[in-house]
Amino acid sequence: MSDETPCYSKTDLLQQTARISWQELERHFARGVVLQVDPALDLVEVATRFVNDDRETVEGWLTSGQVRHLPDDIARDWNARNPELWAAVVAPWIVVQEHETRRAGGIDTPAY
Repeated sequence: MSDETPCYSKTDLLQQTARISWQELERHFARGVVLQVDPALDLVEVATRFVNDDRETVEGWLTSGQVRHLPDDIARDWNARNPELWAAVVAPWIVVQEHETRRAGGIDTPAY
């Protein structure tokens, strides 16, 4: 990261995330710009590392498969089920995770 590159915080990126449907994301998938983020990773942390050009961390995730181009079989599954997705734009990419709900005290709460 160069001195001229602005540093973005997780708070900055959290404000730029959104829930999105597969139908809204599908055209971006067709362009090859959708990256799936492993559920074990924090989507906002991933987005922050991308925009701050943390190449070592991002390359590690890409190499391990924790961040990868959305596979066709997952795209077909999302098309069939239309799950709620959570995404952030980190141009030129869109990083995305399937939204998970966890039970906390009998109440459904977002997993993020």
